[in-house]
Amino acid sequence: MNRFAIKAGLGACVLGASALIPAQVSAEPAATATGTELSGMTVFLDPGHQGSSEGHDLAQQVNDGRGNTKDCQTSGMTSLGGVPEHTINWNVSQLVKSSLESLGAKVVLSRQDDTGWGGCIDERARAANESNADLAVSIHADSTEQGEDASKHGFHMIIPSLPIPDEKADAAQSGGGLEASKMMRDAYKSDGFVPANYAGVNDGLQTRADVAGPALTQVPLVFVEMGNGSNKEDSAQLESTDGQLKHAITITTGIVTYLLTGSEAAPAQELAAAPAATTAPEAGEDGASSTTTTTPKATTPKSANPQSTAPDSAQLSELMEMLAPLLEVQGLDGLEDLVNDKNLGLVSDLASTLLAVITGAGGAN
Repeated sequence: MNRFAIKAGLGACVLGASALIPAQVSAEPAATATGTELSGMTVFLDPGHQGSSEGHDLAQQVNDGRGNTKDCQTSGMTSLGGVPEHTINWNVSQLVKSSLESLGAKVVLSRQDDTGWGGCIDERARAANESNADLAVSIHADSTEQGEDASKHGFHMIIPSLPIPDEKADAAQSGGGLEASKMMRDAYKSDGFVPANYAGVNDGLQTRADVAGPALTQVPLVFVEMGNGSNKEDSAQLESTDGQLKHAITITTGIVTYLLTGSEAAPAQELAAAPAATTAPEAGEDGASSTTTTTPKATTPKSANPQSTAPDSAQLSELMEMLAPLLEVQGLDGLEDLVNDKNLGLVSDLASTLLAVITGAGGAN
């Protein structure tokens, strides 16, 4: 699977009131993002769980997409530091939402706040279908014990056991959903996250037939489990603003990579200053859990010229200005101090990666 990535050093830059001010400016900067690269595209974001279930029955039985029923919803895990999963999911989703909107995408949320009810699993799937999204992403964090579990750690993507009874859902998840899930997995690995070492996860992918969302969703879906809240290291990252930002960067990168380079990307989409594209053969099929009943043939994403050059500081500054909403999201504790000398590299990684995708620079990983 190909992923466009480029890591650029900031050099001597200082943080101004609202944007990075480069120490050196290139006389002839390359084409930069305009904020319209994702115009006409829709992303459905599902921050898992909800702030409150008051007045609702979590055990109410709803359609599981496979001819049976399951509980309407669950309360989600609580990290070792006492942060509820629904809040972690919400914070990360808000960062991803702002970043996508700054690139021109329309973003639809499954729930509108982190205080009230978020809807049953079948209602969220229905909302994703009605949004006619190019991609849906359900954001979660896992847990393996109520207390600490030092032995189990890592991220994974949940992919549905195939085939799915609903033909539209089966087509969406065996095609774009699987491709996007692999691209998201690759983004996580490329950004230094370690695949989960438990529950039958194989190279960051876990195949399951008991998760209703993918079986009910008729648009391509990525189901992200960011980490194990029972693991001390994973939990600390999920709880911190820096860690949530890093997850948001990776999720945004996976989404943008799929939307702009995936096999289902709009043919008319033209990348600014992109070199002639070539087609690379798909890597060998990822080994998934033996519960998979059908092995779909993944389609081949577009591949850009493998030669890359890092964007200069002027390009990075312009893109950072465009991504300003990412740094101005409300509702995340301490977000006004989010960009500092400790995490500036994380923010620049997002800017650099998106710039590489948009301009067609970067290489295959």
